[in-house]
Amino acid sequence: MNVYNDYGRRIEEQIRPKSYPLAVKMLEREEDVPEEAKRPKRDFGVCMSTCQCFSLSRRFGTVMAQLFEDNWCPEPVIGFGLAEPPQFFLDGHNRYPGGVESLEAGANWAREFPRFQVGRYVGVVSAPLTTASFEPDVAVIYCDSAQLLKLLLGIAFEDGRDITTVLGGHAACVYAVVPAMLKGECQVAVPCRGDRGRAGALDDEMIFSVPRGKIRDLAFGLEQEGTGSIPTRFSMTPEYKLSTSYAEMARLTGMKKADGSEIKGYTAEERRLSLQYR
Repeated sequence: MNVYNDYGRRIEEQIRPKSYPLAVKMLEREEDVPEEAKRPKRDFGVCMSTCQCFSLSRRFGTVMAQLFEDNWCPEPVIGFGLAEPPQFFLDGHNRYPGGVESLEAGANWAREFPRFQVGRYVGVVSAPLTTASFEPDVAVIYCDSAQLLKLLLGIAFEDGRDITTVLGGHAACVYAVVPAMLKGECQVAVPCRGDRGRAGALDDEMIFSVPRGKIRDLAFGLEQEGTGSIPTRFSMTPEYKLSTSYAEMARLTGMKKADGSEIKGYTAEERRLSLQYR
């Protein structure tokens, strides 16, 4: 077990995901393919899309490695830098006429499409974060909105910063991996039509990506009380007790109850009991 396997275990304990958080690594040489990895063309006799390989890893725990010849979808081939983008793509035909109003609009998308430098990598490997034999470049976590909320709160624990992300409706595998690695920052991505229609991504799923340097921060942050719990408890009680800091902010901004009295927060003992039974 490497340290990232333990981080994966801690993340799973905190967010209770429906599928395994993924360890994803970009391969610089074919010799870097783990011995236990399955290759679509070699082992199954077919090519596959990257979202399908990720799905096999996150749903069934299969270690999947994909080089150029294993790919069926061209967008990750371009996004991962496994081949030069053809002029047809750069001119916007990937999106026009089916997805955008004009060829110029398609070219805008192609120009902004996140990509690695061509030739830097030869492929990609994925496995459950809890069992991967390699150090991931990025952890890719499929999650619902409640889990995403906890993940966002967890990653903000150390520095208090929100994340800035780019959302696109195509190539979820690329948007989940490339921006996180290039920026060294967490990202959110939306499962694309291919991920949903060809790899079984659910309608309530989003993708949260964590570069290697922040996986430890996420595991630690998720374990702090301020990130809440899964499942989420709720109450529709009006004028509910505020936390100590919220009550102080309400006082300082001049907020009052309908009867003009001060807004009160939890006492220390009430706060202790609420955490004990949450």
